[in-house]
Amino acid sequence: MAAPQETRCTRTVVPPLSRVAIIGGGISGLAAAKQLADLDPVVFEATQSVGGVWRHCVYRSTRLQTPRRSFQFSDYAWRDTGGPAFPTHAEVVEYLEGYADGFGLWRYVMLGAKVVGVSYLGGSGAAAGCTDELWSGDGRPLRGTPMWEVGITTGDSDTVQWHKFEFVVMCTGKYGDVPRMPEFPPGMGPEVFRGKVMHSLDYCKLSEQETVELMRGKKVVVVGYRKSAIDLALECAEANQGEGGEACTMLVRTPQWMLPSYHIWGLPFFLFYATRFSQLFYERPNQGLLRSILCRLTSPLKAAVSKFIESYLEWRLPLSKYGLKPPHPFVEGYASCQMAILPDGFFQMADRGLIRFRRASTGWRFSGNGVILDDGTELEADLVLLATGFDGQEKLRAILPEPFRDLLLNGSGMIPLYRGTIHPLIPNMAFVGYVESVSNLHTSELRCRWLAGLLRGRFELPGVEAMVRRFDGEVEAMRSTTRYYRRQCISTYSIHDSDAMCADLGVRVRRKGNWLAELFAPYNNQDYKLKEE
Repeated sequence: MAAPQETRCTRTVVPPLSRVAIIGGGISGLAAAKQLADLDPVVFEATQSVGGVWRHCVYRSTRLQTPRRSFQFSDYAWRDTGGPAFPTHAEVVEYLEGYADGFGLWRYVMLGAKVVGVSYLGGSGAAAGCTDELWSGDGRPLRGTPMWEVGITTGDSDTVQWHKFEFVVMCTGKYGDVPRMPEFPPGMGPEVFRGKVMHSLDYCKLSEQETVELMRGKKVVVVGYRKSAIDLALECAEANQGEGGEACTMLVRTPQWMLPSYHIWGLPFFLFYATRFSQLFYERPNQGLLRSILCRLTSPLKAAVSKFIESYLEWRLPLSKYGLKPPHPFVEGYASCQMAILPDGFFQMADRGLIRFRRASTGWRFSGNGVILDDGTELEADLVLLATGFDGQEKLRAILPEPFRDLLLNGSGMIPLYRGTIHPLIPNMAFVGYVESVSNLHTSELRCRWLAGLLRGRFELPGVEAMVRRFDGEVEAMRSTTRYYRRQCISTYSIHDSDAMCADLGVRVRRKGNWLAELFAPYNNQDYKLKEE
């Protein structure tokens, strides 16, 4: 069990000599605090608890999408290793709190400290990051002088307290806090609807009893067909079982591939994409001519693997029956990190008529009685739930000052992060938790280890132009694999990505014990033990 709350001593004041600020106390923030502990970091967490979205932005039915054994820090195992493969959100929070207990991370965390802005102290404009050949002007992340000032509010006070730091680590995450809302022309938005409209962010704040009362006996429309929308529809169907219940209608724009489990025709899923051999055939950033030729020659093989998986999913799930077969190959969904695990009982509820599906491929709008699809069909509704996602980039833009706010995104609409961590044009700042993979925990932990190596001087960053070229190569690798490349997903070249960070750190790139395992065994967090090598 995790330590009692009263034994957890957190920060109440910011030490005058702190060098590193970490903004956010979720998975990435805790991983950063662990790796940067020797620098006595200050973790600013806006709420009264750690855990990030796993505590503050989940439904009662939310579970992990990654198997338990793959979702754990390399140096901290689950206590209940024999539990269900996909732990509940409460179990995830308990695990994260246990991690903070085990490594004494609470002493770095300042709860109830909301960051309202940061101010750059390193000079006028963005010259340090934009015009010099080296990042931050001289390439050094820690110079011995403050480079950023972090403004926070605490408790019920609106007074902003400013604290100076040499380095800032942004761990605010891509999900929660800022909902992505659909936009409508005047007279076609929620203002004309006589029912209730709620984003999934607000739904997360309700108790189980409140969610049941909200949906029971109501005509509910759920907008979206990704994981959060599917979980919402299932909870709606469960609340409407029995006499007086109403069906829940899902408004689906683009169906996505869902897995009922991590086995395909009896074979473990990792064989297809998570071994060094399987990833050999997929594009990777800045690859040479020979690799490009190999990737092109093996295109039929990659298509066959994708078709093999699709054949199983079409056999296992009633996709054609409900018009939910995605228009893109499975590999494109996987390469953009849009694949999800289907919750138990979802299609059973659909078979019972408690979940219905309507396609809205070209758009929809509100009416007084519900929503109207572009083909003129009107769906009556008492409640419209918007599972339309979150805007993690806007969270960052709200904190960053000019001119860095306008430099955050590049022409691709993504945050151009070298090694998924350093923005070439924003000095003395790192971003952790903005790159996706099959296991975001592993991705964040390894990046925090890499960042610790950078701050300790174990390696130097290349020039600004070289970092920009590297990111452009990542975009091109994603673009060549999936049309949904703007999600910054590294799933099809995750091992290569980890290899590059290990090479920077001067540790072994090949992590397995023999060549057979190196080629055909899955790579996971346990292959990257955080010990000095």
